[in-house]
Amino acid sequence: MGEVIRVENISKTYLMGEVQVPALRGISLTVNNGDFLIITGRNGSGKSTFLHQLGLLDRPDNGRIFLGGKDVTDMNEKERAEIRLRDLGYIFQEFALISELTALENVMLPAMMLDTTSACRNRALQILRMLEMDRLKDHLPSQLSGGEQQKVAVARALINDPSLILADEPTANLDSISAGEVLEIFRMLNSEGNHTIVMVTHEQEETVYGNRVIRLSDGRIISETAGNLTP
Repeated sequence: MGEVIRVENISKTYLMGEVQVPALRGISLTVNNGDFLIITGRNGSGKSTFLHQLGLLDRPDNGRIFLGGKDVTDMNEKERAEIRLRDLGYIFQEFALISELTALENVMLPAMMLDTTSACRNRALQILRMLEMDRLKDHLPSQLSGGEQQKVAVARALINDPSLILADEPTANLDSISAGEVLEIFRMLNSEGNHTIVMVTHEQEETVYGNRVIRLSDGRIISETAGNLTP
């Protein structure tokens, strides 16, 4: 099957004033090619902190992180940024679209750092068409609903064909209908597009979309179960 990313005994502690707050306490986990891994747990359990480690947005205090079998833990910021650009697609809860750019331009942006404008535009249009968003390509984020903005964010995450898609509570700011549409897109990308996905959620009913479900509590993995999705 092949591993996409592996973490070994990673820990992370934050300083809140003069108080040390452990966020991750020795987590080890392997995500394999084709997985749809759901991370769940109560607020403060370490879900988003863990996803930030997988996305190379933060560094562990201890432990190692391997991407495609390569140790990326001690890479400098330039090297980590290049990996994020080429190999990782990150989807944020708040959409994180640039308000002055159209939907199409937001999707194109990561690709323009690697390719020509015309090639980026063609790929962006193709992805927006796949997500049934091409009719809104010239709209600004303020002209889109929450669900539409999140679909644009999904398209942006796909533009460089990453090996791993990371989604941090992507439905938290959506109504139930829009949330269902976004989750069905993830299911399609995983089953038909062969994308490996790691998604954080606090909604128990969303765990059925994964083939693996891990639950965190106080910075530790306390359980792993099989989801309903057939890998």
